[in-house]
Amino acid sequence: MTRKTVSVIFCLGLWALPGLNAFQFMSKWKMPTHDPYEEEVKNKFGDKKLVVLTGTSSGLGRKTALALLQTGEYHVVGAVRDLDKMEAVAEVDGFDMSSFTPIQCELNSFESVREFCQKVEEFRIHKPIDRLICNAGVYQPSLDHAKWSADNHEQTMQINYLSHFLMISLLMKSMLDSPDPRVVMVGSVTGNDNTVGGGGVYPIADLHELDGLKAGFENPIAMADGYGFIGAKAYKDSKLCLMMMANFLHTKYHKLTGISFSSMYPGCIAESPLFREKREWFRTYFPIFMKFITGGFVGEHEAGQRLFQVAHDPRCSKSGVYWSWNGGPREGRGAEALEKGGQISGGGGAGGGWDSIFENDQSRKVLDVDTAMDLFAASTEITGAEWPDLKQVVSPCPTLKVIGAVTQGMVKREELKRMREMGRPGMEEGKPVAKISKVKKAVIVTDRVASFTLRNTVGRVARFLGRRVLGRIPDEALTGSFETVTEEEEEDTVTEENSLADLHHNQELLEEEISSQLEKAPVVDTEDEALFEEIYDAGNTVSSPGNMTSTERPMTAA
Repeated sequence: MTRKTVSVIFCLGLWALPGLNAFQFMSKWKMPTHDPYEEEVKNKFGDKKLVVLTGTSSGLGRKTALALLQTGEYHVVGAVRDLDKMEAVAEVDGFDMSSFTPIQCELNSFESVREFCQKVEEFRIHKPIDRLICNAGVYQPSLDHAKWSADNHEQTMQINYLSHFLMISLLMKSMLDSPDPRVVMVGSVTGNDNTVGGGGVYPIADLHELDGLKAGFENPIAMADGYGFIGAKAYKDSKLCLMMMANFLHTKYHKLTGISFSSMYPGCIAESPLFREKREWFRTYFPIFMKFITGGFVGEHEAGQRLFQVAHDPRCSKSGVYWSWNGGPREGRGAEALEKGGQISGGGGAGGGWDSIFENDQSRKVLDVDTAMDLFAASTEITGAEWPDLKQVVSPCPTLKVIGAVTQGMVKREELKRMREMGRPGMEEGKPVAKISKVKKAVIVTDRVASFTLRNTVGRVARFLGRRVLGRIPDEALTGSFETVTEEEEEDTVTEENSLADLHHNQELLEEEISSQLEKAPVVDTEDEALFEEIYDAGNTVSSPGNMTSTERPMTAA
């Protein structure tokens, strides 16, 4: 067995293995090459994974960054609005500054997001991004009017969703070479209306028909659905958008890229700066209510551990999931809750530990594929997002590559022939026949010349072998055995043929010239027939009793 044969069998065997997405598992394979940046990347990052995390100067992002850094396994790039504040926080919390790089990013501006992504590209050199965590957000429930971003969009939706949408599109290509790339979006129970928190408290997250986003979402359009502004609803709608987009990007890109897209809800962080714009009485009593009445309270530290888990835990590499942590409402808390400040393991929002994580159910709105497609299109238009042009992973086997290239050329040629000769019956009735471009005309002429030449040389051999080996094609296969051609269909065929009459006439002259050249050195059919007859009969003659050959033996019933 030759080396080429072994190569083909190996490639086909891998392709046929069950449980594999064709050659997707080969997508990370690289030919041995010299990387001039390898030493520089090694000196800068070592073996650490590279994380991009938004909102690291306060709240959930601050605690998540600290958890990531304490493992010693990550280099964190923090997207922050205020670098001075970030410097003070890093000093207070004891950030390892050798593994933490803050870069200014104002999510209120698309230009700032683009500048941030460009700086990340320059900073990482050739190091792939392993995690992109979309955490930063604002909550302005007390506003009676909309605030506008630098791009003239409603502020909450742009900061929480649109700018993260743009950031993902710009950085996704830099994640393709990571062995375990993950994009994590911080959702909310308020965006999931199949829960009491999301469906039982007005206003409810609902994008309706996305009329506001489809209309451009510029001042004075302040809501995704195009109706009047409500601050709390703007926040809930933005979280709904994030959760929907995690599902949509999973469907659209996960199998092509290997990137995991997921969303998560860390619990109600009642003492978070997220509520800084609420009234003082609310900030005082809301945490008490969540700790001792509903049991849904989660402290910043524990919430940071949960977001860290989605970025770190091997189980959380699964794509298309909405992660939550187990617990119940207030049952069984009692005096123990008072003693521990509401923090009861496994009881309510807080506690439960590492193994309490589970794949939560998502509401009908979050899972609405049609709305998600419209949301993706509208968001791309508004932000100017630049999504990478991805191609399906193919086998690196050289033999299969050649076969694939030949097959692709044959498919294109046959498809062009089908479109040219059969037209579009029923699609263009009453309309003038579309003109054929110069490029298509050139392709048609080339195709006809090549086909005519091959048909009179190699094709003659193939047709003879086909008749002898495969037999004669039945008349019914050529003429049809059921449906008759109507006069109307015949007229359509004539019309389609007339549309190319001029082109065919010019090509006939070229074909005549080729025929005359072939006649000067003809392929003699009688000699060919005799030669093939001799070869074919010699190969199929089998000795039998009475010196009777297989071709002479009479056929018997089976």
